[in-house]
Amino acid sequence: MTVFSRIIAGEIPCYKVAEDDRYFAFLDINPLNWGHTLVVPKHETDYIFDLDDEDFAGMTIFAKKVAAGIKKATGCRKVAMAVLGLEVPHAHIHLVPINQEGDMNFARKIQNPDPGRMAEIAAAISDNLE
Repeated sequence: MTVFSRIIAGEIPCYKVAEDDRYFAFLDINPLNWGHTLVVPKHETDYIFDLDDEDFAGMTIFAKKVAAGIKKATGCRKVAMAVLGLEVPHAHIHLVPINQEGDMNFARKIQNPDPGRMAEIAAAISDNLE
């Protein structure tokens, strides 16, 4: 069971942003920017391109809704999307609020993000979902 499956199951706490019957979104605990969110399928699949077409499309549509909430909650210019997938063997999409392209630098993360601020941002994103 991956760490993401344990988060989805409620075994590990997270800053949940959104959930439906197939997908789950929560804040990255090592964010590049405030509001950096991960979108994952509820079933474990290691490589995003191994998802069947319906799950891949559904995950992308779910991520689009979450990105709209991130944009409204953070006031960023755009929300960038990245798929890396080497750090956890569970398909996931990174949604990162950006104001410039340098905001997507995975070598530059917020160190020890404040839990109170993380909770506030997660709630703000959730409140801004359509």
